[in-house]
Amino acid sequence: MVLSSLGVMAQEKPVPQIHASMLYSFIKYIQWPEETNQSDFLVGVMGDDEVFNTLKQLYDGKPKGDKKYIIKKLISPIDATGCNVVYLGKDKSGEFDEIKNVVTGKPILTVTNGNNLAQKGSCINLKIIDGKLKFEMNQNSFSNSKLKVSSKLVSMAILI
Repeated sequence: MVLSSLGVMAQEKPVPQIHASMLYSFIKYIQWPEETNQSDFLVGVMGDDEVFNTLKQLYDGKPKGDKKYIIKKLISPIDATGCNVVYLGKDKSGEFDEIKNVVTGKPILTVTNGNNLAQKGSCINLKIIDGKLKFEMNQNSFSNSKLKVSSKLVSMAILI
């Protein structure tokens, strides 16, 4: 499993590939409300072109149950509307507040890679601790987004 072997992966694979794999794994442990039954499962990426390109190459068009993954490049925070997942790269961390305003109250998983973004309201924030990639989870953000998260994922996270 991707999440249980982060220390090993961090030494063997490029960071964008690790982030893309983690994002894909997070999705498996989260349940979206029934009313989000759109035809495709939309993953938006803002910033971090390498993560976008990796996600696009590995998952775009692949099946997710009766839907298919669509990987979309987000140009501005308003583009997050309609996404199921939004990944905000470190180079766009300054735009988190705008993203948060767009997604608040909607069933959109936010995954970030920046300092203190879990505390500011991101559902999941990637973080390096003692040279290892870990992730923080903001349980209030999950509740506000009406997303249900597996206890397995919660048990691996740093809870905020």
